[in-house]
Amino acid sequence: MALTPVGNPRTRVHVVSDVHGNARDLARAGDGADALICLGDLVLFLDYADHSRGIFPDLFGVGNAHRIVELRTARRFEEARAFGARLWTGIGTDRAAAIEKAVRKQYAEMFAAFPTPTYATYGNVDMPTLWQEYAGPGTRVLDGERVEIGGWTFGFVGGGLRTPMRTPYEISDEEYAAKVEAVGEVDVLCTHIPPEVPELVYDTVARRFERGSRALLDAIRRTRPRYALFGHVHQPLVRRMRVGATECVNVGHFAGSGRPWVLEW
Repeated sequence: MALTPVGNPRTRVHVVSDVHGNARDLARAGDGADALICLGDLVLFLDYADHSRGIFPDLFGVGNAHRIVELRTARRFEEARAFGARLWTGIGTDRAAAIEKAVRKQYAEMFAAFPTPTYATYGNVDMPTLWQEYAGPGTRVLDGERVEIGGWTFGFVGGGLRTPMRTPYEISDEEYAAKVEAVGEVDVLCTHIPPEVPELVYDTVARRFERGSRALLDAIRRTRPRYALFGHVHQPLVRRMRVGATECVNVGHFAGSGRPWVLEW
């Protein structure tokens, strides 16, 4: 599936993040663009707005999904983990195998929906070890790497930092900082998580500060990219603000909106 050619010399890129199972809109996300950028979180484990959607309710039912959302929202993470452990014991299924099977099913659908070309990096709920199996020739997976699009240099840093939620692709601050450093100076810095700025990391619906990266904020101040693009925070207090010379933009919760953020130059 190729992207629609653009009839002028300008370059147009569409950017999505936090796709969380929305394959239907993802298949149209690149229409009219020269390239699609995906900032991760393809997998839907549990939809906090609709507890009937995702891997968790498929395995354990909507009632149990409602309960674990209630515990997590109240920040009772240890109770949530214990509750989840009891559910897994009750169904007598190998946890890792069941999750991988469900994730593979979602990845087959998500990667098939990507247009050509797509540049993608991981989110904190993704399983990076599986991506190369599903990424076709039109999809380039980047993490701690750079690529040129339309004469601009784009740098990509995937994953999230460690939290009590213990999602699949959380790494140490040091490992994350090393990937930011490897990217170096770019025109557009593309990450899943935001820089550590209170207004950008606070989720107004979850009513909590998500983890942002101090190393990412320092790199933005030091290298001054034109844009820093990210997702992760679904309902941010502020979606867009300047940090020095850089326009920092939360590209939106694609699972909910179905609309990509547009960058044109």
